[in-house]
Amino acid sequence: MTGSVWVDGLTFPQVLKRTVERWPQREAMVFPQIGYRIPWRQFGHEVERAARALLALNIQPNEHVGIWATNWPQWVILQFATATVGAVLVNINPAYRVHELEYILKQADISVLFLTDRFKQSDYFAMLRELCPELTSCPLELRPSVRCPRLRHVISIQSTKLPGMRNWEEFLNLAEQVAAEAVHHRADFLSPHNVVNIQYTSGTTGFPKGAMLTHRNLLMNAYYVGERLAFTENDRLCIPVPFYHCFGCVMGTLMCVIYGATMVVPAEAFDPLATLQAIHQERCTAVYGVPTMFLAELNHPRFAEFDLSSLRTGIMAGSPCPIELMRQVVEKMGCREITIAYGLTEASPVITQTRTTDSLEHRVGTVGQPLPGLEVRIVKPGTWEDVSPGEPGELIVRGHGVMKGYYNKPAETAEVLSPEGWLRTGDLATQTPEGYYRITGRIKDMIIRGGENIYPREIEEFLLTHPKILDVQVVGLPDEKYGEEVSAWIRVRPGTTLTEEEVRDFCRGRIAHYKIPRYIVFVDEYPTTVTGKVQKFKLREMGIERFGLQHAAAIETA
Repeated sequence: MTGSVWVDGLTFPQVLKRTVERWPQREAMVFPQIGYRIPWRQFGHEVERAARALLALNIQPNEHVGIWATNWPQWVILQFATATVGAVLVNINPAYRVHELEYILKQADISVLFLTDRFKQSDYFAMLRELCPELTSCPLELRPSVRCPRLRHVISIQSTKLPGMRNWEEFLNLAEQVAAEAVHHRADFLSPHNVVNIQYTSGTTGFPKGAMLTHRNLLMNAYYVGERLAFTENDRLCIPVPFYHCFGCVMGTLMCVIYGATMVVPAEAFDPLATLQAIHQERCTAVYGVPTMFLAELNHPRFAEFDLSSLRTGIMAGSPCPIELMRQVVEKMGCREITIAYGLTEASPVITQTRTTDSLEHRVGTVGQPLPGLEVRIVKPGTWEDVSPGEPGELIVRGHGVMKGYYNKPAETAEVLSPEGWLRTGDLATQTPEGYYRITGRIKDMIIRGGENIYPREIEEFLLTHPKILDVQVVGLPDEKYGEEVSAWIRVRPGTTLTEEEVRDFCRGRIAHYKIPRYIVFVDEYPTTVTGKVQKFKLREMGIERFGLQHAAAIETA
């Protein structure tokens, strides 16, 4: 696909320069809650100033710069400033605590850390002080941290700071020491194949792994995602998803830079009311979210107060998207060209996506078709052998989106990347005769009951047709006789009641007997990651405890 699209062969600073030149006065970023608005020309200036400040800190090409913060303007400025000087930005999950932070700082070889001060119950300064008590007295370049000896600069993106830190203004003032030409000179030596970003996978099993992603990986992905959305400089994208995740910083900020569209960021973390207000006040044409976010918006008690008629398109992604929820987003939010995207961090992230012009049936019932330049196959799990047409198997992908590998983890890289460049996704999928894909679940989520393969997604979709069920998660629980049994964790619609027997009656005669949930639990909420992904492994742990299945869970299987 070389040369097929204008971003191919370019780097982040080259793309930003083109956008600044084409639309200098158009709005680049809006943060309504803090009254922050900035046009593209000013955004370009802020990025260059931050890049000069980074050079004043003697940041070298390929040096790793961490960012541990919620959604602030400084996050986006640093995303492009680090790329401009050839550094590698390492995204750190704002939900992480001391133990996880220490792991990432060491595993990713981070030498400079930017962080926010606090959010809700998270006191980031206190956590970092516990890890690096040296910061309470002097900068780390004068007295290195015992536990994180590689870390030499810590900078607050706010005005507040600890004694051993610089704050944002002090950091930016360093730019006076460096000429703009030095930044341009550094940017001229960048290659599209340089790693520009390390994004950590959520680590639901074992420790998180850092996917190394290049300028080309991310620019090509963001370009094609925008093409599927029919994006132009006239679009205004509401971004309630977190920047640290690829949904926010690739499909969100980077895509807006490519198309000259406006980023509208409702709040520093997801807030359904702030999202609805931002769409209404800023006349957003597109909105992003994982299914739980859209559910929270649609069911907000003040939903009817807002005019969402400006909405045209958007993306629902991040976890399986219930068909009924997609219909509601189209009908009640007026998002008639909403798309579904499917992918994973290691693929930069989108692999398949529906088009705005696809039929509603395709847009609510599939995850679309592969982006241009990506090859997709479905293979028998654990092999590289293709399944028969229409059969389920593991989806694998090859092409411009596939990561270089996991940072400093060659064995884990070899487990998912073949010598020919194929990436294992770990997801079960089927292909329709028209070339669209359906994701039927995670290989690890598949329930095997007495030799029968059960796909949780199928049961979830069925149960969501019950008028009283708002949301449902299906998880396998250990069983001494059958190996596993089906459990359903159900959220009922407000103002309704539901019993276990009603649920089973609804299933009888309509789905196979072995798919009918043995365990039914009614809940108000699910354990989730900061991006809203339901953590099914935690539901499994809760089920083992609740139903006394410790003995069955301890039985070893081949």
